[in-house]
Amino acid sequence: MEAKVLDSWVLAEFPTPTALVEATNTVRLKGYTNLDTYSPYPLHGGSEALGLPRSKVPLIALTGAMTGLITAFAMQTYMNTFDYPINVGGRPLFSLPSWFPIMFELTVLISALSIVFGLFGLSRLPQPYHPVFENEAFRSASTHGYWLSVGHATGTDATEVMNQLTALGATQVSVVTGEKE
Repeated sequence: MEAKVLDSWVLAEFPTPTALVEATNTVRLKGYTNLDTYSPYPLHGGSEALGLPRSKVPLIALTGAMTGLITAFAMQTYMNTFDYPINVGGRPLFSLPSWFPIMFELTVLISALSIVFGLFGLSRLPQPYHPVFENEAFRSASTHGYWLSVGHATGTDATEVMNQLTALGATQVSVVTGEKE
């Protein structure tokens, strides 16, 4: 089966984090989409330059926490009040203070698991392969390089994007194509 080329990116390296953030902001304001930055550490102002929306992690954490809390409350209510009621020391069957430890633990557990799996989903992990990883010079992104990738349609001329990135101060610019089956 012959693989089709579906995606390609213009990959540019910048000498400083400030140059990368400024170039990213400029390219985004010119209307380019499918932008991504790569650096050894999080960049101040990088998310704003990419135009990323507000993080969904707090909502995922809150949803997980509420799910854990409600599940613990419902589980203990059913088990201690209806399914197997035992009167211990004259306490009422619906004894909320004695249920707090389980409610707290399940809230924390489900919230933490929601955050972990939510981050995997939001980050599209695991992603064992991306075509930009094949570029030899791109390896500097994990040590000292500041990279910007601009996605563009396969088959279109990338010269204009390459010229703009070079004018913005990119030290090297290349086109990377990917193949999907």
